[in-house]
Amino acid sequence: MARHTETHLASRIGWLRAAVLGANDGIISTASLIMGVAAATPDRGAILLAGVAALTAGALSMAAGEYVSVSSQSDTEAADLTRERKELVEQPEFELNELAEIYEERGVEPALARQVAQQLMAKDALGVHAREELGINEITAAQPVLAAVTSAITFAAGAILPLLAAIVSPPASILYVVPAATLVFLAILGALGAYAGGANVAKGAARVAFWGAIAMAVTGGIGALFGHTV
Repeated sequence: MARHTETHLASRIGWLRAAVLGANDGIISTASLIMGVAAATPDRGAILLAGVAALTAGALSMAAGEYVSVSSQSDTEAADLTRERKELVEQPEFELNELAEIYEERGVEPALARQVAQQLMAKDALGVHAREELGINEITAAQPVLAAVTSAITFAAGAILPLLAAIVSPPASILYVVPAATLVFLAILGALGAYAGGANVAKGAARVAFWGAIAMAVTGGIGALFGHTV
């Protein structure tokens, strides 16, 4: 009999979250900074310098931030597993009853729940308790390096789009071309992220574009205010 195999979209959670976050932040933060500087000064050199600085600093910041935050999650998971491993050695009967109760709460008959718990613990006691009691599995387990690298690369890829729009725009048109191009980029990103995650494409595109428009409007307004007063 052929083995039935399935591919679930949840397996993409680890890299998809970091990728969408990185690209979205890259597009919005770089475009917003360009808008803010462009609204404050017509100096093309200053505008492009701000965009390059946003790309460089943002990519490094995203990598460091993701690594630190996901490492904290990884440390917490490791501590929980260490404690669970100790409890399995010191209190095996208690852990068996605990696992059986978990299955009972899900609707399994008490006798069968205990039998299932015994069989699963005989094969991989720590693994089954990690999944059922702690909610840790190979799909959702923290991966600091993957998250950091993914965020840095996708941030840079996202940030370069509004920067290129600013480079090819005539100086007098930057305030119009950059936000228009950015909204298109954000809509595409939102749609791709939603498609990769199996969600509603139109809703994903609209959500990302809406918040990007808010960010650019606020930053541009602040830039224009300070540009006229400084």
